[in-house]
Amino acid sequence: MRTIQFREAVCEAMSEEMRRDEAIYLMGEEVAEYNGAYKASKGMLDEFGPKRVIDTPIAELGFAGIAVGSAMNGNRPIVEFMTFNFALVGIDQIINNAAKIRQMSAGQFNCPIVFRGPTASAGQLGATHSQAFENWYANTPGLKVVVPSNVYDCKGLLKSAIRDNDPVIFMESEQMYGDKGEVPDGEYTIPIGVADVKREGTDVTIVSFGKILKEAFIAADELAKEGISCEVIDLRTIRPMDHDTIINSVKKTNRLVILEEAWPFGSISSEITYIVQERAFDFLDAPIQRITTADTPAPYSPVLLKEWLPNAGDVVKAVKKVMYK
Repeated sequence: MRTIQFREAVCEAMSEEMRRDEAIYLMGEEVAEYNGAYKASKGMLDEFGPKRVIDTPIAELGFAGIAVGSAMNGNRPIVEFMTFNFALVGIDQIINNAAKIRQMSAGQFNCPIVFRGPTASAGQLGATHSQAFENWYANTPGLKVVVPSNVYDCKGLLKSAIRDNDPVIFMESEQMYGDKGEVPDGEYTIPIGVADVKREGTDVTIVSFGKILKEAFIAADELAKEGISCEVIDLRTIRPMDHDTIINSVKKTNRLVILEEAWPFGSISSEITYIVQERAFDFLDAPIQRITTADTPAPYSPVLLKEWLPNAGDVVKAVKKVMYK
């Protein structure tokens, strides 16, 4: 095993797959000459050249459309959005073309694309640069949605996403690019659609994904000091969602808390709540609790932003509520 940064995991996954398959190319704003806005494509222009590592204008709708067309003609593009807030400009191509072309062409065209970039908040960036759209994309049949929480999962899942024959939304975090973690020396992949039990426990299940999962670990450590054993599940993939791992855990712990860095209405946590009450209602010893951001646009003020975001303290309170403590 060796230790690398999150941004290096992204770069290694893309580079390894581009060496394996010449149909794969990377396209986006500042991915080439600048080595990526977050240095996640460092050195790739030098290795693969300007035909396979392509700087684009600030025109997400345009280059997302180019990617869809080239994918329909046998290429396998990786599209980097500087953030998924900017992907809203290109969302027509993602939702109406990439996600639907297989069905609308009666299976004549695949659309193997990875749309990747950071999601959710990253400090004081204001309301329009602090949004999480995992639930928007997960609501769309034809798309797969992946949100890794650590370096190892990032590299393995990104390689699987690049090899997938359907469009994959791969969502990272600006605040995680400098995170370090261990990866194997050799090649590995992680299957899409499989959650991971990051911490085993017996008293309560905590389900989360992405960078906010760190708050679940902090809370679990604090609760362990009080004799409360938390099982922490990292979804890793939002769609297709691994329902069985969640259900099996709830059947063991009989309590569920869901932590999500997104608005509450129509959230991923709402979907999980429905699935659990449908499949494991009789196993619940307490109502399901969910923890999300406040139901407002993200504030710029650091004091307000701290209150807006979910944190470990919120998780501790929710766990104690389902434990009737």
